[in-house]
Amino acid sequence: MKRACAAMTMLVAGAMSACSLAPRYTVPASAAPAKNYREIGAWKPAMPGATVDQGPWWSRFGDSELDRLENRVGSANQDLKAAVARLDQARADTRIARAGLFPQVVANASAARARVSENSPRFPAGAQPIGNNFDLEADFSYELDVFGRVRSNLNAAGAALQASAADLATLDLLVHAQLAIDYFTLRSEDAQGALLARTVGDYAGALELTQHLYDAGAAAAPDVAQARAQLETARTSAAEIRLERAQTEHAVATLAGENPTAFRLAPHPLTLDEAPPAVDPGLPSTLLERRPDIAAAERRVAAANAEIGVARAAYFPLFNLAAAAGVDSTAAGLWLSAPSRLWSLGAAGALSVFDGGLRRAETARARALHDELVADYRNTVINAYGELEDSLAALAESEHESASEAAAVGATRTALRQAQYRYRAGAATYLEVALTQTAALQARAAAVTIESRRLIATVRLIEALGGDGRRAPPPAARPPRTAQ
Repeated sequence: MKRACAAMTMLVAGAMSACSLAPRYTVPASAAPAKNYREIGAWKPAMPGATVDQGPWWSRFGDSELDRLENRVGSANQDLKAAVARLDQARADTRIARAGLFPQVVANASAARARVSENSPRFPAGAQPIGNNFDLEADFSYELDVFGRVRSNLNAAGAALQASAADLATLDLLVHAQLAIDYFTLRSEDAQGALLARTVGDYAGALELTQHLYDAGAAAAPDVAQARAQLETARTSAAEIRLERAQTEHAVATLAGENPTAFRLAPHPLTLDEAPPAVDPGLPSTLLERRPDIAAAERRVAAANAEIGVARAAYFPLFNLAAAAGVDSTAAGLWLSAPSRLWSLGAAGALSVFDGGLRRAETARARALHDELVADYRNTVINAYGELEDSLAALAESEHESASEAAAVGATRTALRQAQYRYRAGAATYLEVALTQTAALQARAAAVTIESRRLIATVRLIEALGGDGRRAPPPAARPPRTAQ
């Protein structure tokens, strides 16, 4: 018995130092970062002297209502709750895989009364055909991980857990960013709605004036028709904005985890003096360490690499240790007597000799999945640089557009005043006034849209950078540096 226990100890120790058949893992090489971003030369922070606060990234916009909504997302958004549940599943999968490193012990107890056939060739002569059997024993089983199958499976589960954590961080960033985008879109629609409401009032006054002039013989009938058409077109546009505003409000409610039926946000028109906060994009070389989606893609490659080891281990024998100890007797009261003791100790090995090419196919599949995820990882890196360049370009161009559109608003405002004076003096037709009013409305609406785009582009830039640059990704989701 002592020799058997010593042999078992040696086998277990050998299994704990088992080899791994998984390929040596290195982070896949990807597009090398440039020295500087391509679009950084034309872009500068909107507020170069601004101090960066210590709160979450959305607090940089200085909007208390946005802060309130964003702070609800983590506890109320159902997509994030589902992602947290998936992360918990990945943690459980890792614990399940880790359990394979340890022996399994099962306790069994049974009590039975049975009658055996006296005509059976195995029935002892003179024995009683009816008897009792009381059994109490513990069964021990342990897979010797000689070829690293269990450890490769554990490594795959651990990498999948890290990918799930990075997926949660990616979704959290996406939901917060989308909420900010919808919120600024809502405020833009509030501004558009307020602008159109004033325009409808102005057009109604212009129609009344034109009607009076027509009644006095100082205006032509087409002028009245033009004024009426202009008023109704503005009312139609106002109705469209109200519809868009309602749909955006419903989207905000969904992201905030609230019932859209009961959710209300008071109108808060966007003003033209709300410059977006400063955002430092850092260096291109740091982007791979900040984006959680890149971390998730890299961890999936690591999991697929470990799965190759699992598939390759199937080519080799599977060794198991088994042992049992306990008592067995015809009466429970005899369990304490020495003759009732039982034990067994043994080892078993199994090797698949012919499987019709199953193991070869599974190994090929594991390698193909690894190659697919490597390509996905490299594509994720390329897309990350593209998204950041897009955001930088959008911010730079929208800043130029904002300056030129402000000049256009001033020019159309002056032109409208002059056209109105000329019309009242009888020196111009109403068509000139209508065209100038339309141009002024379009210029002011475009200015609001551009301001909204500047704020949204800033949110997109923060999202492309991986969120708050002051906060490193969680250790479970942080990828190694990309191989160059």
